[in-house]
Amino acid sequence: TTYKSSRKLTVEEELEGISQPMSQFERALDELGVKVIHAHSPQAKGRVERLFGVFQDRVVKEMRLRGIKTREEANAFLREYLPIYNRRFRVTPVNKTDVHIKPERYFNLDQFLCIKTERTVRNDNTVAHSKKLYQIKEEVKSRKVIVEERLNGSLRISRGGVGLKHREITERPPKATPAERPRTSRKPVIPPGDHPWRKMAKMKTIAPKELYAQLTK
Repeated sequence: TTYKSSRKLTVEEELEGISQPMSQFERALDELGVKVIHAHSPQAKGRVERLFGVFQDRVVKEMRLRGIKTREEANAFLREYLPIYNRRFRVTPVNKTDVHIKPERYFNLDQFLCIKTERTVRNDNTVAHSKKLYQIKEEVKSRKVIVEERLNGSLRISRGGVGLKHREITERPPKATPAERPRTSRKPVIPPGDHPWRKMAKMKTIAPKELYAQLTK
């Protein structure tokens, strides 16, 4: 489920025309323009499973035999070990075309490789996420925002790709009292002389017998 979502579509997603739900992994690659091809059998995952097996078993034993105990020593060992591993197991691709794309100078990878969750803004301009409460400091017209949990532990709240200023709070702000609420002056609506309401009002002032006589003429 890390690579392919197994949940069902919500009613809102069906109305938006979404064909299938995406995991955070699929969502990140979709935003980066990368097509995901899922493996539907153990044989299709053979190469990557072999790689995981080597690094979880053989590499650990090699490092233990050499007495490696620090991260710096491990990185130095990998720079020596990886070329040997690649010479033995690499396979020449059928198509050697390099499809890597050079990102723009302003490209920010952190906004893609993160956990994104849609949240609803409450009437008091607060957002609840992961048992925490956040106060948005600016007016938000849309009731839906995106909460981004970055890899460095920071949190970003955005709407339409634009970040919103916010701060974490411990409790919801108190509701405004009637005296504090802004009053809106409304002009009285005066219906015109030929409005149906005026005709009904005149008919109510007529005695029932006179009204019956007028209706039967």
